[in-house]
Amino acid sequence: MLIRAADSCLIVIDMQERLVTAMQAPARTIRNAKLLVSAARDLDVPVLLTEQYPRGLGHTVPELAAVSEGFPVLEKLHFSCMEDPAFAETFRALNRRQAVIAGMEAHICVVQTAANLMEDGYEVFVVTDATSSRSLESEKACLDRLSALGAGIVTTEMVVFEWMGRAGTETFKKLLPLIK
Repeated sequence: MLIRAADSCLIVIDMQERLVTAMQAPARTIRNAKLLVSAARDLDVPVLLTEQYPRGLGHTVPELAAVSEGFPVLEKLHFSCMEDPAFAETFRALNRRQAVIAGMEAHICVVQTAANLMEDGYEVFVVTDATSSRSLESEKACLDRLSALGAGIVTTEMVVFEWMGRAGTETFKKLLPLIK
């Protein structure tokens, strides 16, 4: 199945100041999350960001927060976003059937959120190059498990180009320099 802008919501999980420094490839992960948020904004895809216990882990990293201005940032204590009542209510109110997920840590909050969403009947796509853990083994285990459960394992460019659907549009021209 294709990822369609009209059906999608982008969920950016816990890309916070004190978490990022311990992750694998943090610069790549943040760069790709920024591209996803920018594309989502231009293509009218709703974006939800989360922060796990921000008093302890800090807030969303400034470079991502800058492109995410105006999108809701939801604090949580549950590892799965869907176990947090405020997040679940906000997500369900968007009335989207697809969830595109990026974030940290892959093997904890990302995998639990994705599994809950699939249990609830949503189509889930996990963006490998915008998702990270402290170890490559944990990242791989997350992606293998979610793939086996039926999640789409995708890259940032796959998401952006499927959302756009065609070349030659104003959005395509605007986003292309961010991709190259």
